[in-house]
Amino acid sequence: MIKKYLIVFLLISSSIVFGQRTTSSPYSFFGIGEEFSSRTIEQASMGGIGVAFNSSQYLNFTNPAAYSDLRFTTYSFGLLSTELTVKTSDASQTVNSTSLSYFALAFPIGKNAGFSLGMQPLSSVGYSLSNTILDADGDPTEISIFSGNGGVNRIYGSFGMKVYKGLSLGLEADFSFGSTENILTNQIANVVLATRYNESSTIRGGNVKLGAQYSKTLKNKLILNFGSTLKFGSDLDVSGTERFYTLSLSATGAEIIRDEQDEVAIEGIYSLPVQTIFGFGIGKLDKWHAGFEYESQKAIKASGFLNRTGNTFKYDASNRISFGGYYTPKATSISSYWDRVTYRAGMRYENTGLLIDGSGLGSNFSKVNDFGMSLGLGLPLGRKLSNINLGFEFGKKGTINNNLIQENYFNLRIGLSLNAVGRQAWFQKRRID
Repeated sequence: MIKKYLIVFLLISSSIVFGQRTTSSPYSFFGIGEEFSSRTIEQASMGGIGVAFNSSQYLNFTNPAAYSDLRFTTYSFGLLSTELTVKTSDASQTVNSTSLSYFALAFPIGKNAGFSLGMQPLSSVGYSLSNTILDADGDPTEISIFSGNGGVNRIYGSFGMKVYKGLSLGLEADFSFGSTENILTNQIANVVLATRYNESSTIRGGNVKLGAQYSKTLKNKLILNFGSTLKFGSDLDVSGTERFYTLSLSATGAEIIRDEQDEVAIEGIYSLPVQTIFGFGIGKLDKWHAGFEYESQKAIKASGFLNRTGNTFKYDASNRISFGGYYTPKATSISSYWDRVTYRAGMRYENTGLLIDGSGLGSNFSKVNDFGMSLGLGLPLGRKLSNINLGFEFGKKGTINNNLIQENYFNLRIGLSLNAVGRQAWFQKRRID
């Protein structure tokens, strides 16, 4: 049965994902693109909490120590569909994008340990912007078009183990890889040829994360959880080429390259600083949970590729605060399906660390903050432990002040969490008695 669900989901996700841009955010112009947080659909539906949360059947992308509580072989997949409304002080536009969020496998190792491996996007580039300069009469004298595509993915392996009463430790290692392309085209009025700058980059790098969780059972079967992670700083190496050339358009609209300089090699670094997350929560097993989480990171450093240009942006320290939880009326109910459904909710506020000067003078930077509210449902598949998970998130990122862009977004997340026990595990051969 699990294999049937898996095949159907992969067919649906493949038809949706291929050919789709994974982001349409103008903020994906900066650095290596718009960064994605490592969260499952279940976590994202609870405001992003996860560092102190553990489960016997769900994955946890925040804290590897949580896999010490895993009791079932679990396959998990997620899709993200975003409706994004981009606003300036005098205009707005709505775009849509769909992408595969993650696919992962996890399984228990004995009674006190677990392991997970999978693949997720780390960042995505997908923007198309234009800037027009007008003369005193309101006629255009110059137009610049910025566009980009690509992104970075990561593969990871996580291991968690119970080491003492209520205490679990975890380790995660990952490797990031991908490519991006950034293009700047400039056309001046009454000049036949336009100029274009094209940068193609390849990104590579790895990282390591440590995690810890502690659980304490209180009176009335209440469980108090604490968790923390430390992700070490690392450098993503950026290499590639840059081209500069002039071009014109044929009668059919095709671009014709006229004069081109020799390709120049790019060598850059995208430095990710140390990241720490701390959180706590309280609840009853398979009944309810409420938690708080705080994340902090020092300023990102970037050098050696397109997004170093001018005084338009810089990075500062970033942080995030999240609240959320879930409620399951009666996980073992026989009479009511809706009593077995898990209801999730949460909210988060994030200072992304990105500062932009809309004037371009390098003297008036504005923070790019992100606020979101989320809801979710965990829908059981029959009497099995497997679930279809739905997540809904409404949020706002950025501001229209200081000539910047505000994004109002609606995220729809859909995923499967498929669980198997013993001989039902997908990778085990069936025996004939």
